[in-house]
Amino acid sequence: MRKVLYLYSKIASKKHTIILCTGNKNKLKEFIQIMGDRFHIDSEPVDLPELQGPPLQIAKEKALLAYEKIGKACVTEDTSLCFNALNGMPGPYVKWFLEAAGPEGLSKILDGFEDKTGYAQCILSYMGPELKEPIQFVGQTSGVIVRPRGPGHFGWDPIFQPDGYTETYAEMDKDVKNKISHRLKAIQKFIDHFLVN
Repeated sequence: MRKVLYLYSKIASKKHTIILCTGNKNKLKEFIQIMGDRFHIDSEPVDLPELQGPPLQIAKEKALLAYEKIGKACVTEDTSLCFNALNGMPGPYVKWFLEAAGPEGLSKILDGFEDKTGYAQCILSYMGPELKEPIQFVGQTSGVIVRPRGPGHFGWDPIFQPDGYTETYAEMDKDVKNKISHRLKAIQKFIDHFLVN
């Protein structure tokens, strides 16, 4: 079991209140920075089981489980780091690779491959009483996998260098990261869907 992020949004009432549940303070902070004043954001923890399968399927099942557990409209957030040389792995299992090998060990997985490219992916899956299946919003940022650079307090950020930049996510000013990140792209699709529709 682990604490995961969910968002409860009073979309139907147009009050745009979101409750984020996460054990990750950095993730919560990024969400608040990216959302700005578009929504009122609160937080609260919820435990969901670790699932296996393709990223979109994992995200879908988490949204269904979260909705069943809390009984409210919710969005689960799943983040992946995908290596192109490994056909998208470690993907949604990157947390376990990182815990076992650390940032340096994770980056060394690609030592035997010429292709060091990859992408960071965020999947937000919204589930509410009006739906039979979750609506999913996918954000991706392409880049290269490098040896760790920068502070190591936020997962795999030290080994991911976005295309067009010389700094890793960890080395970047947070305002710069939040303008190009996979999380921003997924959240923007979420905002566009609910504020436009």
